[in-house]
Amino acid sequence: MKRLLNYSIVFFVLTVILLLIIPLPPAIVDVAIIVNMSLSMMILVITMTIREPLELSIFPSLLLITTLFRLGINVSTTRNILSNSGSSGQIIKAFGDFILQGNVVVGIVIYLIIVLMQFIVITKGAERVAEVAARFTLDAMPGKQMAIDADLNSGLINEQQAKARREKIQREADFYGSMDGATKIVKGDSVMSLITTAINFIGGCIIGMVQGGSTLNEVLNTYSIATVGDGLVGQIPSLLISTATGMIVTRAVAEGSLNEDISKQFMAQPTAIMMSGMVIAVLAVIPGMPVIQLLIVSGAFVGGGYYLSRRIQAEPSLAMAGGGTLRNYAPSEGEAEEQGEAEEPKQVSEEEFYKDVNNVYTLLSVEAIEMELGYSLIPLVDETAGGHLINRIIIFRRQYAQDMGFVIPSIRLRDSSSLNTNQYCIKIKGEEVAKGEILVDYYLALEPENLEKEIDGIETIEPAYGIPSRWIRPEDRELAEIYGYTVIDPLSVLVTHLSEVVKQHAHELITRQEVMHLVENAKKTSAELIEEAFPNYLSYSMFQKILTSLLKEGVPIKDLETIIETALECMSDTVAPVRDVDGLIENIRIALKRTITRMYCEDGSMKVLTMDAELERTMVGSLSKGDRGLYLALNPDVLQSLINQITLQLKKFNGLSQNPVILTSQIMRVHFYRLIEQFYPNVRVLSFNEISNNVQIQSIGSLTLEGRERRGA
Repeated sequence: MKRLLNYSIVFFVLTVILLLIIPLPPAIVDVAIIVNMSLSMMILVITMTIREPLELSIFPSLLLITTLFRLGINVSTTRNILSNSGSSGQIIKAFGDFILQGNVVVGIVIYLIIVLMQFIVITKGAERVAEVAARFTLDAMPGKQMAIDADLNSGLINEQQAKARREKIQREADFYGSMDGATKIVKGDSVMSLITTAINFIGGCIIGMVQGGSTLNEVLNTYSIATVGDGLVGQIPSLLISTATGMIVTRAVAEGSLNEDISKQFMAQPTAIMMSGMVIAVLAVIPGMPVIQLLIVSGAFVGGGYYLSRRIQAEPSLAMAGGGTLRNYAPSEGEAEEQGEAEEPKQVSEEEFYKDVNNVYTLLSVEAIEMELGYSLIPLVDETAGGHLINRIIIFRRQYAQDMGFVIPSIRLRDSSSLNTNQYCIKIKGEEVAKGEILVDYYLALEPENLEKEIDGIETIEPAYGIPSRWIRPEDRELAEIYGYTVIDPLSVLVTHLSEVVKQHAHELITRQEVMHLVENAKKTSAELIEEAFPNYLSYSMFQKILTSLLKEGVPIKDLETIIETALECMSDTVAPVRDVDGLIENIRIALKRTITRMYCEDGSMKVLTMDAELERTMVGSLSKGDRGLYLALNPDVLQSLINQITLQLKKFNGLSQNPVILTSQIMRVHFYRLIEQFYPNVRVLSFNEISNNVQIQSIGSLTLEGRERRGA
């Protein structure tokens, strides 16, 4: 019995196919018609009560099965109508008599209206919605996948949750793709209904007059009843299925069932309800209008709207029910049960909220990264208005994690009335570190080095790299590219500036908690190494200093296993253990020399600035010991000469794809970097030991003592 139930759908489909071949008596056809109507009604009710389309993911297949069932019934009824002198069961006769009521023309017109309404309005609309939903769902898949990967990398979700979300995205894409094709079945069913009706009527009239010998009036009366009745018993279930199709493909933004959504969102608009009632009351002054009916409906609308407005004043949380913004989002009942938050939030005033001293502590939190935007820049963030800033930030976070091995914290985006409409500012730990201005309706054209012809535009400076630029109109974009300008859209300007600022301050964002998280993640693949290193040799405090220093100089910390192994070897060396952080960092950098070389090497060659031997000896002699170790104490004149030389020599890197690099000995590297980082934060200082042997070093300039060039250099 259980096995038969498992194959019940298979038997049902096979039975439907037999309907196309085996003649059925009218009584059995009546049963099939009743079952068809019941199934169609049940499917429509289900589509209105589900919360999301995937709860009825079998709908495309169900649509095909019900359509095939309906076509099988049409074949059986057509066979009976043509072979039994217009008789095909009581249901068809009852529908025909009820609709026609003695007037054939009126009955046929009503039938045609129902068919065309389904074909032109409902089916056509559902087909278009399904097509657009399928295209948009497929286009949004990459962004959704990257958002899942970003949440997984940042630790907001685990692997099982990420897998479930990926499966849901794939199911959505498959569902809407199937629905796009399934709506064509509904359209074809409507066309087939018209063809079947025409065959029944024309064929029946011919058979009745030629074979039956009946008069024209008798034939028209008999076969019009059968034709209209048969058409209706097929079209009513078809109309229900078409409505269900439109219902399920339009449920993409629903938060609950259709009844819940309509109730909440209509109840949140009492003013609109009252105004509609007043307009209806005004119609009563038009001569000939039914005054009593108008006033009854108007009173119901105005009274209902007034009741809802008083209820919202008594319960302010109801006003949020119809909102679509993130700040007004409240979890559904199912989500509340999962989160253990079934209690409704109680709205209190600001003064009442801060009477509790514990709530005052919420004001002390500082966001790691914030971006404040002027009013004109909000569309770049608003996804409903086509903004892609959030998606671009997700892509940047993922790419930075892959390149550097560090997951950037969430970036808080907010609007600010203190900024000009086109301005934005970037804050790190609550303090502004960068500011810029962009014009949303323009493009930014970066000036080339050898500008031959200028283009009209608003002069400005590109915020990320300080390149002279112009804001140009969109129609001038092609002309600017012809002139040699590099043209960038406003969103890319904003994201580029944000990414550069975050890269420069990444070392400030690696907290103790993040370090512990990284270590725990490394324990999954190197448990023995982690247990040996922590806390016997390495403390989390020292390890944080190591990672901070590496990130500050742009060295990836992705190879965490090599970093920990090198530190462990240096500290556990029985002959010459290394204990100070600077010494550990220099040894780690040597262990990561392949990574460092790759970052600054192009086509097997690395272009660098070298240091004069006399200058280096002078700097070694200027090393002094302080409370925090050795530091470089150069003569002010020598320092000034050195800064001037670096300024001139860095111009040689213009047009090159690599960052400026200065090459020193290992003993001087860290001290020289600390000396110049305040003047040139983007200049990288490397030692010879940090460069792979297979790379050709090409010196494009030299730094000398007091600006004197060495002979023969």
